[in-house]
Amino acid sequence: MGLDKVDGNGVKASVLRAWWLPLALVAVSFILVLGGEANRLGFRFDRSAIQSGEFWRLLTGHFVHLGGPHFALNAAGLGLVWYLVGRTFDWQRWLLIAATCILTMDAGLWFLNPRLEWYVGLSGLLHGFLAAGLTQRLHRPDTETLLLSALLVGKLLWEQLSGPIPGSEGTAGGPV
Repeated sequence: MGLDKVDGNGVKASVLRAWWLPLALVAVSFILVLGGEANRLGFRFDRSAIQSGEFWRLLTGHFVHLGGPHFALNAAGLGLVWYLVGRTFDWQRWLLIAATCILTMDAGLWFLNPRLEWYVGLSGLLHGFLAAGLTQRLHRPDTETLLLSALLVGKLLWEQLSGPIPGSEGTAGGPV
């Protein structure tokens, strides 16, 4: 797994091209973090605001964060996920996967968790990217793919059955 490595002449152009999508996602999130609390409140997935017609929040909620630490964790997580599975698909397929993840998460938050009032962060998209990449790699699994798939399923099961992983709320700076 992982992207091409650096050669003797520096970073390969294909590696730079492969990273434009995660860099764009991080850039958008970073700009929104710079707006502070006003941006977080104005762009988060907010059930009441969406019911009032603020439909952009279905998209923007995935790019605002609780604060700097939450953003940094998500940016680092995206870097790790992209390193592991970023070469699995071309950029068009990744955009389709991103759109599918966002729509699926929004539907899940809206219909399956009606008591949830608000949501922020890239975490759901990160899980979706990792799941998509690993699912594709399971067609010809290796030990790393099997181990990462088991860890992802275990983490998601833990969170659904027991709540957040211990320490994650403190590290992120709020409820997860």
